Amino acid sequence: MNDLIFNNINFGIVISLFFFIFFTYLHKKTKSQIINPLILTMVSIILFLLILNIPFNYYNKGAKFIGYLLGPATVALALPLYKQIHLLKKHFWVILIGILVGSTTAVLSVLFLSKIFGLDRITIISLLPKSITTPIGMSISQSYNGEVPFTIIAIIITGNTGAIFAPYILKIFNIKNRIAKGIAIGTASHAVGTSKALEIGEIEGAMSSLAIGLAGIFTVFIIPIVIKIFNI
Repeated sequence: MNDLIFNNINFGIVISLFFFIFFTYLHKKTKSQIINPLILTMVSIILFLLILNIPFNYYNKGAKFIGYLLGPATVALALPLYKQIHLLKKHFWVILIGILVGSTTAVLSVLFLSKIFGLDRITIISLLPKSITTPIGMSISQSYNGEVPFTIIAIIITGNTGAIFAPYILKIFNIKNRIAKGIAIGTASHAVGTSKALEIGEIEGAMSSLAIGLAGIFTVFIIPIVIKIFNI
C-alpha cells in the first residue's frame, strides 16, 4: 500500500507543493523573515523522507519535473525589467559597473576566505560560483572539476541567506536607493534573492532580475581569470 502511494509519480509534486504552500501561508501571516518557505520546505521534505524511510528516488520521480520550471521562471523575471527599461537606459553604466564590482567581490571573497580556512582546490572551485544562478554555477563547477552537488548546496544557501537577511542589511547600512537595493540583492543572491526583491518593490525586483543575468555572464569570465592569476 505504501509503495502504491509513495512510488506514484504525483507523490513528489504533491508533497513539495503542500509544504511550500503551508509555509508561504505562515510567512504571510507572521510577516517574519525567519519563516522562509523555501528553506523550511526543503528541511521538512528531508525530515519527512527520513522519518518514513521513503527512498529518495520515489520522491524525485515526480519532484524532478519542478526543476524543469527553473529555466522558464528565470526568463519570466525579464518582465519586471521590461517595465523599468527607462531606468536601465538612464543609469546603464552605473548599473553595469555595480554588477561587475559585485560579481568580482563575490568570487574574490570566497577565494580569500577559502585560503584563510585552508580549503582544498576542489572545495574552492565548488564554492566560487555560489552567487550566480544554479544552471550557470553547475556548468562552471563541472568545467573545472568541482563537486557539482556541493556547488548546488552553496548556491541554495547563498540565495536563501540573501533573501532572509537582505532587508536587514539594507536597513543597517541605510541604503534607500531602489536601484541599488535591487542590484545588490540580485548580484549577491541570484533568483532566490530576487523573489525577496520583488516583494520589496517593482523597481528593486526589476534591477535584481537584470543583475542575475549579468552577474552570471561576468562570473563566467571572472572565475577563469581568478583561477589563472591565483594558480588554483
